[in-house]
Amino acid sequence: MKKRSKKYNEAVSKIEKNKLYSKEEAVKLVKETSTSSFDGSVEIAMRLNLDTKKADQQLRGAISLPKGTGKVNRVLVITRGPKAQEAKDAGADFVGDVDMLEKIEKENWFEFDTMIATPDMMPLLGKLGRILGPKGLMPNPKTGTVTMDVAKAVNEVKAGRVEYRTDSFGNVHGVIGKVSFSDEDLLENLNAFVSTIIKVKPATAKGEYIMNISISSTMGPGVKVENNFDK
Repeated sequence: MKKRSKKYNEAVSKIEKNKLYSKEEAVKLVKETSTSSFDGSVEIAMRLNLDTKKADQQLRGAISLPKGTGKVNRVLVITRGPKAQEAKDAGADFVGDVDMLEKIEKENWFEFDTMIATPDMMPLLGKLGRILGPKGLMPNPKTGTVTMDVAKAVNEVKAGRVEYRTDSFGNVHGVIGKVSFSDEDLLENLNAFVSTIIKVKPATAKGEYIMNISISSTMGPGVKVENNFDK
């Protein structure tokens, strides 16, 4: 059994087991119980009542958080021609086509956080699927990272867009900010994240949709949150 630090155990003692906290209380507790020496991320975990064996109950998409994530996202755009200049003008960190793909393949280069590609580049990207897929870096139309509007995509990623997808158990995880964010900013991002997940509820999902919601800091304990977001 993993031994927890004294600081972590002290943090856990502030949280009542199995209690559902209001959004406001949960945000305050997450900030109070952050145990990291750095400005940790605030993360959300949602357990959904979905049968992920059914294709139409596998959720995947992206959310533009109103207050951003607090993280600097390095963006690579795979495109050519006029779209390359469009990407550079929008603030992309790296822009290229075959040259960048070869750099990834031959040099194992991954100095970026998000890859955006225009549709015409996808055939070239296909052979890198085995490398990019496991790292969650493969562009996908569902997350807005395969698009002709590269400027919009770059701007959204830079502004604080986060991707989400259900795992095999129907869980969705995401980042909603930093511990240093104000309570108000974290609440706004929390509301935006949960509201989006509610909106994309599959029509075929039966029964109670959201089973539970919890938020935590990077190295802190989880805090269970009341599910009253649609009220």
